[in-house]
Amino acid sequence: MAATCSSLWIFVFISVSVLELLSTLPATAEAAVKKHGLKQYRNGWADGPAYITQCPIQSGESYAYDFNVTGQRGTLWWHAHILWLRATVYGAIVILPRAGVPFPFPQPDAEAELILDTYALEVEWGKTYLLRIINAALNDELFFSIAGHNMMVVEIDAVYCKPFTTAALLIAPGQTTNVLFRSDQPPGRYFMAARPFNDAPIPVDNRTAAAILQYQGVPPSVIPSFPRLPSPNDSHFARAYNAKLRSLNSPLFPANVPQTVDRRLFYTIGLGHNPCPTCLNGTRFAASLNNISFVMPEMGLLQAHYFNITGVFRQDFPDRPPKPFNYTGAPLTANLGTSVGTRLSRLRFNSTVELVLQDTNLLTVESHPFHLHGYNFFVVGIGTGNFDPAKDPAKFNLVDPPERNTVGVPTGGWTAIRFRADNPGVWFMHCHLELHTMWGLKMAFVVENGKSDEQSVLPPPQDLPRC
Repeated sequence: MAATCSSLWIFVFISVSVLELLSTLPATAEAAVKKHGLKQYRNGWADGPAYITQCPIQSGESYAYDFNVTGQRGTLWWHAHILWLRATVYGAIVILPRAGVPFPFPQPDAEAELILDTYALEVEWGKTYLLRIINAALNDELFFSIAGHNMMVVEIDAVYCKPFTTAALLIAPGQTTNVLFRSDQPPGRYFMAARPFNDAPIPVDNRTAAAILQYQGVPPSVIPSFPRLPSPNDSHFARAYNAKLRSLNSPLFPANVPQTVDRRLFYTIGLGHNPCPTCLNGTRFAASLNNISFVMPEMGLLQAHYFNITGVFRQDFPDRPPKPFNYTGAPLTANLGTSVGTRLSRLRFNSTVELVLQDTNLLTVESHPFHLHGYNFFVVGIGTGNFDPAKDPAKFNLVDPPERNTVGVPTGGWTAIRFRADNPGVWFMHCHLELHTMWGLKMAFVVENGKSDEQSVLPPPQDLPRC
């Protein structure tokens, strides 16, 4: 497990039940480290996003993230969670099943972690490999393929899924995907390649990143073959691939989808611009949920919540946008200002929540991968155009929908998720395109404590960083 940053050292100690991560910084840096996808039950203090669950670790100081990993197994990852630092500070977290518990799919002969930055992998002919794929890109959904080899998808975001075979896969920033592949092709060298998927009407970097899958004994002089990736704007492939994702939903690994809903939320995703006297042309880009661009506080929101410190945030984030409109109609290019504030939404403990995330044509339509801290959720529906509350819920999958912690909202479309708010604390939700997050495309939930100590936020650790 490696970090690719020369100024920040990450030490990781993994035992049977506890993973402790210690960050020690040089003289001019500050940081916070997110364990992406770990639920951190009652323990948001170890979650990691700066100014949400903690203040940043100041220069020359350290903070031990100490927590239990319970009820989860599979591939997750960790990354810096302050400004753009996750561009170079990240690594894999692999949670193995309990000793003696097999995978619910063909057992691999070997496995490897593949973080989509740079990589090379040597394989032995005739073996089955488990490849743990992590998209650590800042701003790109990616197609991925291995020349000459099919892949069997068996896990997404550390949750087993119904296996299916594919020549290519789609993975959004923050997501993980485990695949099996068989090294049964003529011994040679094969490119593993990834390139961006973007079907929005905006320019993107279409360069392809490649690494090499090399069979043992094959000399490096052999020229690798290249895979046939989907076209950069192949939304048909993207929709078809996502439609194949289903929870395993077996007796050992059930899909506990909320069948009834206590709270229905509808959040619109918008781009725009706000006044900025010191900026070029007097404006700067903004992004919003329900027309609210989130303003980062000057202290950790979880600390303010736990210690009842007033004036740090409000709890009036709206359940719906201020004004309905034709969300995905003709582009709207006027009156694109947003309101700004540190506004949170309060959820009752153990309540069931349905959230519809709706893309809009404010400035432009675009896909958005959204990540919810502290929870997994079920992706019960995805569609194009405007969500229809009268008709679309009838098509929801409430039997075996994919269970994730990060989901893509399609360009000019919507995604519906459900989860049970059974993890008390303050939990961040944001677009995992770093550019949009910086523009304000984020918010947080305050989940109330339950009726007992076992359903309440744990006390903060002694070494919690101070602002």
